[in-house]
Amino acid sequence: MNKPYLIAEIAQAHEGSLGILHSYIDAVAKTGVQAIKFQLHLAEAESSIHEPFRIAFSKEDKTRFEYWKRMEFSLDQWKGIKLHCDELGLDFICSPFSNEAVDWLEEIGVHTYKVGSGEVNNFLLLEKIVQTGKPIIISSGMSSWEELEQTVSYLKNKKAVFSILQCTTAYPTRPEQYGLNLIEELKTKYNVPIGFSDHSAKIATGIAAVALGAEILEFHVVFHRELFGPDTVASLTLEETKQLVMSVHDIYTARMNPVNKSDNSKFTELKTIFEKSLALNKDLPKGHRITFDDLESKKPKGYGIEAQLFKEVIGKVLNCNKSKWDFLNEEDLL
Repeated sequence: MNKPYLIAEIAQAHEGSLGILHSYIDAVAKTGVQAIKFQLHLAEAESSIHEPFRIAFSKEDKTRFEYWKRMEFSLDQWKGIKLHCDELGLDFICSPFSNEAVDWLEEIGVHTYKVGSGEVNNFLLLEKIVQTGKPIIISSGMSSWEELEQTVSYLKNKKAVFSILQCTTAYPTRPEQYGLNLIEELKTKYNVPIGFSDHSAKIATGIAAVALGAEILEFHVVFHRELFGPDTVASLTLEETKQLVMSVHDIYTARMNPVNKSDNSKFTELKTIFEKSLALNKDLPKGHRITFDDLESKKPKGYGIEAQLFKEVIGKVLNCNKSKWDFLNEEDLL
């Protein structure tokens, strides 16, 4: 299993502000993730005034097209964004939503292409991305097995380097929608790196995904979930992201160090401390025949007959007087 590759998704959390976007880069770099992900929207190339809002959240954009327009940055601004990521050691990952966006990303120097759930069967866009030769991560969010099979076959025929994320296109995703069972199914079916794209806004979900074998973990981040925007309720805060990174690293370490339950030699000293010896719970005279009700177990081990051997003691006769709470040894018995 590869060390989990963690991707913090900014998406539209910047609200069209270049300054806020750069603030996110600075903040994400402090969390310990390896990559930061953006979406490159070029309204005229990818949308039209006929596109409906997924969620009628905007109080300043009359149409979805206007919203995408407001989310745009210039090519030079994107180059500055990429440079900032490079300076802080973050891999620059981006989702294009048009062929023109791919041309831009090639000029910018994208590290990896992310194909969103709505584009998995957009073979025009996939062909454009495949031609770059760059690694590809695809989200399976809205795809049936049949649809996903078409895309995977296409990518394999093109000899593309790709991975798949189990994803549920719901914001936020409820526990019954996570589809954690699909991580192993995808691994078995396609034999490529499998990850999890999370919209639950909960740390536990990512931890569970990695525990179940996810090698890539993508999740939205936001400064605060009360901020304006369509994805804020499905995002982790930056502080939660730090906690997730630490937890995921711990889970990875645990998975890479399986415990051999047949070997408990490391616990020899602790077993001496925690395990117990047989003792007597009352004053008993010489000649008394031991019963179950006479026995107690007391720490530490090694000062009397081992407590687990109590059945071998019952019915035996004391060869000396014993006081309450004395340890019971073989030499005390006939």
